[in-house]
Amino acid sequence: QLQLAESGGGLVQPGGSLRLSCAASGHNLGEYAIGWSRQAPGKKREGVACISADGSDTFLRSAVNGRIRNDSDAAKNTVYLQMNNLEPDDTAVYYCAASTAFSNSCGLSVEWYDDWGPGTQVTVSS
Repeated sequence: QLQLAESGGGLVQPGGSLRLSCAASGHNLGEYAIGWSRQAPGKKREGVACISADGSDTFLRSAVNGRIRNDSDAAKNTVYLQMNNLEPDDTAVYYCAASTAFSNSCGLSVEWYDDWGPGTQVTVSS
């Protein structure tokens, strides 16, 4: 069974950067589209980025476009979310999740994703 584990979260000042990792075990991540989503206190979980199973397609939420980039390392069975110029509104628990619903594409809607990691806290504050 596929298991995902996020890491790399923490406390960062506004304008700072973080690189989140999503490490997979049990299955090859190349079989799945991977989505990143976040959930702030009192708010719905929202998709922020995704990458297709073959790495050829990525989408970013408009609110983070230009500040966030996702990529993958097949040898490490890991997907990354590079976040730059972080803002206080980026504060949330960040999750990665896997989906088999796509063929060489991906989507931001959280309903597409079945297997979820436990999340990692990102706090942007001075």
